[in-house]
Amino acid sequence: MWRRVASLSSSISSSFLAQTASRLNTWESLTTGIAQQAKGVIAPKEKTPFITFVLGGPGSGKGTQCIKIVETFGFAHLSAGDLLRREIASKSADGAMILNTIKEGKIVPSQVTVKLIQKEMELSDNHKFLIDGFPRTEENRVSFEQIIGVEPNVVLFFDCPEEEMVKRVLNRNEGRVDDNLETIKKRLTVFQALSLPVINYYSEKGKLYTIKAIGTEDEIFEQVRPIFAAFETVG
Repeated sequence: MWRRVASLSSSISSSFLAQTASRLNTWESLTTGIAQQAKGVIAPKEKTPFITFVLGGPGSGKGTQCIKIVETFGFAHLSAGDLLRREIASKSADGAMILNTIKEGKIVPSQVTVKLIQKEMELSDNHKFLIDGFPRTEENRVSFEQIIGVEPNVVLFFDCPEEEMVKRVLNRNEGRVDDNLETIKKRLTVFQALSLPVINYYSEKGKLYTIKAIGTEDEIFEQVRPIFAAFETVG
């Protein structure tokens, strides 16, 4: 009998303490929020970011698929290349450095690119980000995870035969200075050397989704659609 009473008493005490702790935590949360608002501190976003990296060689069709993903699933599209070009056009000190680095055929320092991406993420009201053409190297990957503090939820790799990528780039007629046979070959060599280790890393982490990038835009997108549809169902 004593054991039963003692057990019941212990249970009641535990329940009371749990309820009290819960109320205190709720109160602390409320008062902290009020205090932050009074000081003009911006409260963190309610949802954690959902991040997708999109990788693929030049002419793999990833840019076109990014547009379809944005339109269908409401992602904010961040192109690492566009952000770097915009920084160059701004005539900032970083922009001059970026331009010189690209002219020398080198990769822009990871921290510079990551901080440009971070700034865009912070300015966005969206919590779903499609980051196109990044990370290009293992150093890019490590810097992103250290600075942003999160790993991607999904990594898409658009796998396309080299001859098909070359043909697509030569036929797109977008006026890019590097859309010629010689530079395409060099870019493909760099992609294989630097980006494949990143692809292999995320494959081992179970986050990589390989898309066979052959066929029409709609046919390729039918491989992409179920990936994000599944995450929306879970969410």
